[in-house]
Amino acid sequence: MRELVVLGTGSQVPSRERTQNGYFLRWDEEGFLFDPGEGTQRQMLYAGVAAGAITRLCVTHFHGDHCLGVPGIVQRLSLDDVPHPVRAHYPASGQTYFTRLRYAASFFERAELVEEPVEEDGLLSVGSFGQLWARRLEHSIESFGYQLIEPDGRRMLPDQLAAHGIVGPAISRLQQAGSLEVDGRTVRIEDVSEPRPGQRFAFIMDTRLCENVLRLADRADLLVIESTYLSSEADLARRFGHLTARQAARVAEECGVRKLVLTHFSQRYLEPGRFHEEAAAEFSGEIVVAADLTRTPVPARR
Repeated sequence: MRELVVLGTGSQVPSRERTQNGYFLRWDEEGFLFDPGEGTQRQMLYAGVAAGAITRLCVTHFHGDHCLGVPGIVQRLSLDDVPHPVRAHYPASGQTYFTRLRYAASFFERAELVEEPVEEDGLLSVGSFGQLWARRLEHSIESFGYQLIEPDGRRMLPDQLAAHGIVGPAISRLQQAGSLEVDGRTVRIEDVSEPRPGQRFAFIMDTRLCENVLRLADRADLLVIESTYLSSEADLARRFGHLTARQAARVAEECGVRKLVLTHFSQRYLEPGRFHEEAAAEFSGEIVVAADLTRTPVPARR
């Protein structure tokens, strides 16, 4: 299963309608928790996301609405005796903040939290999920966006497999070896399959429009991106290091995004439909105006 569980969508402060940020990406056996703001642990209970589902914690920057939920999450990992290591990514320049958040109160630390701070643009990790990248954004303090890239693969074609007499365990042997001898003939994997692009996910929070926003969003199947303001407040967005809904949608259109998730809304706006309307003027794909405790699937593989 690949889906995004939205835990909170409000920028700066919580409101009656919106909790501070929090986003959980379920990606097969992996669980990425992005930017846990205040109240994330409680939102996880409402959303049915167990602490044991978290395998990575990714913090973009150290403004409170993106990290004040870290203490509760860290302590819950130990309280629930999560058996696997959880890797934590965050700007290395904020190491003091992360240490304070991690040990904000006394608790019996049993879970293994492996700190892997981000110092510069580049590849952070490679695993069964693919590649996890980070790129520096432009905000009032150091901030990084995250990108998940699944390697390209191949889609097996049942009719071609049958035509070449390849069935059962022979399919796995062909996938592993790349070719197979069948009745005196060599069958290559290219003969019975077609290319299948790997999926991509991008997570972009507080930033002005910059080159790395485009790099992160490039060909994303699912793009989660801040749209703090509407274009009528573009000057405020530029001054405080944020994006408007129109800018976010233009990025999605230029980068070939399949599904756009807008979030991190200023509390001044009480009509979410305005964000959809503004984004739809720029982006022709699917648009989701995120709300707390909603779920949205990663688009099916092409």
